[in-house]
Amino acid sequence: MRLDKLLSHAGFGSRRDVKELIKKKLVTVNNEVVRKVNIKVDPDKDIVEVNQKQVIYEENVYFMLNKPDGYLSATIDNKFPVVTDLINGYDHYDLFPVGRLDKDTEGLLIITNDGALNHKLTSPNYEVPKTYYAEIQGKVTEEDVKLFSQGVVLDDGYHTKPGQLKIITSDHLSKIELTITEGKYHQVKRMFKSVDKEVVYLKRIKMGEIKLDESLKLGEFRRLNEIEMNYCHSL
Repeated sequence: MRLDKLLSHAGFGSRRDVKELIKKKLVTVNNEVVRKVNIKVDPDKDIVEVNQKQVIYEENVYFMLNKPDGYLSATIDNKFPVVTDLINGYDHYDLFPVGRLDKDTEGLLIITNDGALNHKLTSPNYEVPKTYYAEIQGKVTEEDVKLFSQGVVLDDGYHTKPGQLKIITSDHLSKIELTITEGKYHQVKRMFKSVDKEVVYLKRIKMGEIKLDESLKLGEFRRLNEIEMNYCHSL
């Protein structure tokens, strides 16, 4: 890999910025001052330092975000804030959210720059289960559980795949958990609409084997831990 590409990827600015660092003799490779921007380095073997601090190269990064209400699952928007705005300190990576949560939906969102993982976690072919906690206006019944287990017909005529509906409490405001393996537009809300009920609060709590870290406050993030990364690599 070219040295200037590595340093740009690691957050040291554009290639022009890297050229200035080299010009100022602030860059070393294996303890030798670098004088050319186009030299090749091996991130796994060579020791690259900028201003006497070692550069740790990471091709891909993986974060868990507890998404708050009011943020779009996007990378840019002219009207609303986006979830990647919350991942402070990693602007030099081309980060994006894995899948989508509605603007008013909270909870688990994976943020990465790994396109292959994004495909595996969101593609219908992999059928990765997503579990949501929701509060429903209306009494959720065992009949709803049965209907969801068979799949329901949405307002556009689409018949969903079976979903696993678990009733936590059933009252005028019911609390439930729902696990589905697909991600149609507003799917959870539309599934409950098909049985004449309204979702008033929605939070994703699990994606595959990755559970929302409840110690994360809304808007906070952390890197995926070793167990979570092993699951991602197993897909």
